[in-house]
Amino acid sequence: MRKDFSRLPGEHIITWLLCCWDNGASSLELEDREAKQLGSLSREGGIDKAIGKKAQALSLWRRLLSSVRERYPFSEDVVCRPGKWTTMERGIQYLRELAMREMVYHDPDNAQLPTDPDEVQCTQPMWRKFVRSAPSSYANSLAVSDWKSEEAPTVDEVAGRLWQYEESLSSSLVSAVEKLSQDVWQLRGYILLPTCTDPYFSC
Repeated sequence: MRKDFSRLPGEHIITWLLCCWDNGASSLELEDREAKQLGSLSREGGIDKAIGKKAQALSLWRRLLSSVRERYPFSEDVVCRPGKWTTMERGIQYLRELAMREMVYHDPDNAQLPTDPDEVQCTQPMWRKFVRSAPSSYANSLAVSDWKSEEAPTVDEVAGRLWQYEESLSSSLVSAVEKLSQDVWQLRGYILLPTCTDPYFSC
């Protein structure tokens, strides 16, 4: 079990938390004794100690979130993966990490707030960070996108739109390549076939 929830060397805190979520940390209920037996998960003593602090039975997920929030009480202290993403898959992963960062500082007792990072609303500040991290091939098109409804869509809804956008780009590229291929073959046929004005060939 530890290998599913252990932070890799050099892994960002938010990336690690998202990995723990994807690996089912929310479905694992632990008492304090069981949580302490997990040993070092985060590679940070302050976080690992806090994971086993609460005596009542809690999901590992609740323990992880509260421990990271206790270790880093200010959101500015927690960074998401820097740099630009290069594929849509990596881009959506980055968007989910931005949502995870928001979740760390949610009130855990507020039942109105989502417990799933994919259900977090993609706010305009989150979207701007996402667009700034996009490669130039995506950035211009994404920059003009906006929410038409008053309520921001969830990260999962935005991810669905991004995949549709990616598929449309791929379809356009395939069509362009096929058209180019046809043009090349037509050009080759035009160059190689004899014409009736050629004295060396009879029509």
